[in-house]
Amino acid sequence: MTDYQAMSIAILGGTGKEGSGLAMRWAINGYKVIIGSRDGDRAAAYAAEMSAKLEGKPVTGMSNSEAAKQANLVVLSVPYSAHQATLEGVKEQLAGKILVDITVPLQPPKVRTVHLPEGKSAALEAQALLGEGVKVVAAFQNVSAEQLVDPNHVVDCDVLVCGNDAEARATVIKLVADTGMKGVDAGSLPNSIAVEALTPVLLWINKAYGIKGSGIRITGI
Repeated sequence: MTDYQAMSIAILGGTGKEGSGLAMRWAINGYKVIIGSRDGDRAAAYAAEMSAKLEGKPVTGMSNSEAAKQANLVVLSVPYSAHQATLEGVKEQLAGKILVDITVPLQPPKVRTVHLPEGKSAALEAQALLGEGVKVVAAFQNVSAEQLVDPNHVVDCDVLVCGNDAEARATVIKLVADTGMKGVDAGSLPNSIAVEALTPVLLWINKAYGIKGSGIRITGI
């Protein structure tokens, strides 16, 4: 059984569609959620609006660094262009914690073509930057933000979870379940290369078939 009172989750970039969708789902399930942003005042105002919509569920907002400092677990939900700078700004606050990196290294305007960054994946780059004292886990890359924004919507997508620490993967798989989706243990962090690369493929499928929320399902489990 999850100890909700002991778990607080900071979502850096939590004012965006994907980050806010995850925030609402976790808040509904009893987690203390902290919205992080470069602008702490903006995050606080956004969090107050979200809390009101959720009938007073515990959602607060503050700067990225303060959010990372106060949380037990941190989720990074920013565009790839802001990935390195955001991590550098919270590196000290992440020490000893789990970082769930949901970033995909998209290269606008060619967002439907796979791009491998210099570090092979955003999650691997995060691990290299932060060091082994932070347990980086890659997850949620293949989930459409359009599917997440309505917390009552059942998301028809599995979530592949990669990380070098088995206990950290298990923790994130539990968090996935509390969003209404199924988490699938997808192995060590280098496997995030394949997981992140699936997102441009899904974006291509969305365009080709005139849909918004294609996702993945793992069969046979």
